[in-house]
Amino acid sequence: MARQEQVLQLEPPHELKFRGPFTDVVTATLKLGNPTDRNVCFKVKTTAPRRYCVRPNSGIIDAGTSVNVSVMLQPFDYDPNEKSKHKFMVQSVLAPYDMTDMEGVWKEAKPEELMDSKLRCAFELPLENDKIFCLRHSSPQRGSESNTNVSSAPVKPELSSLPKSASSSLDDGEVKKITEECKRLQMEVQRLREENKQIREDDGLRKRKVTSMVSSPRSSSSQAMTKEEGLSTRVLALCVLFFVIGVIIGKLVL
Repeated sequence: MARQEQVLQLEPPHELKFRGPFTDVVTATLKLGNPTDRNVCFKVKTTAPRRYCVRPNSGIIDAGTSVNVSVMLQPFDYDPNEKSKHKFMVQSVLAPYDMTDMEGVWKEAKPEELMDSKLRCAFELPLENDKIFCLRHSSPQRGSESNTNVSSAPVKPELSSLPKSASSSLDDGEVKKITEECKRLQMEVQRLREENKQIREDDGLRKRKVTSMVSSPRSSSSQAMTKEEGLSTRVLALCVLFFVIGVIIGKLVL
């Protein structure tokens, strides 16, 4: 039996675009809309899990609502001649009315009940005109932001009349927090790696010291034993020599 058609509405529907420079985390937003009258469970998978951070990567979309998924591309050395082979897949299934465990829904779902959509990834570098435009308009934007902070009282009615813009700004703030968290985790991993390396070096140095301390008493004891053996050999030789001299003298006397 063929699989069902995807009930979720994806935006963008076929391609996720990431615009560089790629020396820092680059984020693309995937909007998942549920136009049905049923709750829908979803999962987001990728062919390159080490290169991307997806939040949220699974969940439930209530009937008639949508969810914004942040796809964060980790920094890398960009080669314009290399084509991206990375792909994403959005998998979904209708949630049962008596659902209590989402993981159980995925385990018990039949293959014909699963729905999926695939997206490819595209990497782009910013155009020169875009760079100039951003430089020209960076200072007025800062000024407008400062004015907004100062005159916060009259802005509240405008925000209440524009819920969509307010929700988009909240989504951007959440994306920024997630990006900063990823950076912090990367720095923490690097710090732990350096500490682990230092601990290994200290452990190796400690082992070498213990080995040298153990070997030195053994060498000194062997030297002492050699000296004692030499002395006992000399004493024995002297006794034999005295005995021979005594025998010779006794024969001469007789």
